[in-house]
Amino acid sequence: MNTTPTTVQVDRALKERHRSMWAAGDYPSVATEIVGDLGPILVSAAGVTAGQRVLDVAAGSGNASIPAARTGADVVASDLTPELLHAGRRQAEASGVELQWRVADAEALPFPDASFDVLLSCLGVMFAPHHHAAADELLRVTRPGGTIGLLSWTPDGFIGQMFATMKPFAPPPPPGAQPPPLWGDVEHVRALVGAGVTGLEAHRASVRVDHFRTPEEFREYFKTRYGPTIAAYRTLADDPRRASALDAALDDLAGRYQRQAGVMEWEYLLVTARRVR
Repeated sequence: MNTTPTTVQVDRALKERHRSMWAAGDYPSVATEIVGDLGPILVSAAGVTAGQRVLDVAAGSGNASIPAARTGADVVASDLTPELLHAGRRQAEASGVELQWRVADAEALPFPDASFDVLLSCLGVMFAPHHHAAADELLRVTRPGGTIGLLSWTPDGFIGQMFATMKPFAPPPPPGAQPPPLWGDVEHVRALVGAGVTGLEAHRASVRVDHFRTPEEFREYFKTRYGPTIAAYRTLADDPRRASALDAALDDLAGRYQRQAGVMEWEYLLVTARRVR
């Protein structure tokens, strides 16, 4: 009897791990307290206006979806993790904003071809493990002439370097999975979207983070709230020596990126492009 897992089974297990990872901790508080400015920046750069049909891919708790809906656009927020969508729905209802919330895999979006005028992803699609599959889906559901707007952490910015710091302490990624911060490299994005877009524009910028007074305060916040960091530490639960080494490595990283006491600049790449007609 053949007991080797099929490709579909392996992918299903991988996505379930991703759901569990992002449901852990409290990512909605990170999205609100730390990177809350980035969603509106992306919405503005993509030129979202009233009456447009907008899809936010890997929307989390709606960092870009809710600001997009405030323009009067018809917005669908999609994400693999239901818990994040539930949090976003509560935020939207509390602020009187209406939009749709759909559980969806960025690599297999449940929408017809050319369904949306604007496609957004703010620190979201970059975490889909198979970059080409995700990029193909972004292109497929955007109408010809529609706008694609992406905001991602850069490889050499703070969060990109945080992932590099955690990598030696975490299990190896599954075959075919690519590192999330590659979406913050414009040449990687160009290779992903290829001839599917025109007028691609990209620029790097930074978000000011002044939430943490010390490197240790940053580390403890992310250890308890940010899914990927929580997952890294869970693998070290039975190895306190390596857990302490990761503590020290993250403290050192945060210390090196502090420009002044309690202030860091976290770099991101903002990309906009038009779907070819």
